Amino acid sequence: MSRGRRALRRLPVLAVAALSLGVQRPPGLGDVREVRHWSYPDYTRVVVELSRPVAEAEVRRLGSDAGSDRPERLYLDMPGIWVGRRYADGIPVGDGLLRGVRLGQNTLRKARVVIDLENFDHYRFLRLSEPDRLVIDVFGARHRKPDGPAPGPPSARGLPQVAGLADTVVLDPGHGGRDPGAIGVGGLREKDVTLRLARILRPRLEARGFAVVLTRNHDETVDLEERTAIAEGAGGDLFVSLHMNAAPRRDVRGIETYYLDESAERQSLRVAARENGTSPSKVDALQRTITELYLSEVSNESAALANLVQTEMVRGLAARYARVDDLGVKKGPFYVLFLAHMPSILIEVGFLTHREEARRLRDDAYLELVAERIAAGVERYRERVTPVMARGGAS
Repeated sequence: MSRGRRALRRLPVLAVAALSLGVQRPPGLGDVREVRHWSYPDYTRVVVELSRPVAEAEVRRLGSDAGSDRPERLYLDMPGIWVGRRYADGIPVGDGLLRGVRLGQNTLRKARVVIDLENFDHYRFLRLSEPDRLVIDVFGARHRKPDGPAPGPPSARGLPQVAGLADTVVLDPGHGGRDPGAIGVGGLREKDVTLRLARILRPRLEARGFAVVLTRNHDETVDLEERTAIAEGAGGDLFVSLHMNAAPRRDVRGIETYYLDESAERQSLRVAARENGTSPSKVDALQRTITELYLSEVSNESAALANLVQTEMVRGLAARYARVDDLGVKKGPFYVLFLAHMPSILIEVGFLTHREEARRLRDDAYLELVAERIAAGVERYRERVTPVMARGGAS
């Protein structure tokens, strides 16, 4: 299935301020490694990957200037970053929201990113680490705040046609491609089990009237920021990330479901570090970022969804299988949930490192029951919020 995402742009970008040919790079500066973007109807994500973090970064907005033919634009200064003159061309976007992206040296010790806008309602800015990335999300009319026109369904660029359906679930099979995820008993790989489960779960959700979008439908590498760009671009109402657990102790087993929030639980931080592909120290930094956000509305809805799905899974599996350990609903600082601005959960379906659970997770009959119970939990959440499902939006 086409996910409607645009291929990564790795083209040079246009310098904002020209420097004389005689100017040499000052010592101690970082570099721009790559600029990527993904375009969807009324939503575009721009990611600038850097070789070092930028602590003081703030997006600012400039109005259009008809006299100089300058469009409305956003700009972001990056202290301690060197661009110089090596970038000759811009990154054309032309997706209806963005004309393009420019980047260049504003001062000797500060680079600048400029996003030229065509259709703009609001934006969101996030910082990520390992690798260091600046994420700018630009939203158009479909994502307009509640006092604006009603949002419409996704309709273009290969995204599924969901007109007439109010409820869109984005399924995210964890890992994939170069990233196998956890590896368990007998070499069982997390990326393979999550994809099998997502393919089984999809028709069960569709049978309940949901529109379903997969972040991947093959064994391919999908960046964490791209997974949630797909969710935003598809107008997702719910985001469900599927994972398998692992532990150094081979006797650890059970099912747990996470939602985004700051967490001091040691076990939650360990799981988050593994799924984020980062270190525990960087998870601590993400926790501090989360505490600065206004998460109450989305976090409360995510908690409700997590509790319903966890309850249905444990109850349904325990009725057919001996010993199903309920590890409960937990809070955790997961990048993939941090980047999804809609009710979102991450399910750890079982431990690949536990011999019995690994055996079950190889069995399609077991995964079919898991999928049935997840679908039942999502349906119970919809009944809870009927007649209108909570729809995420950026502030």
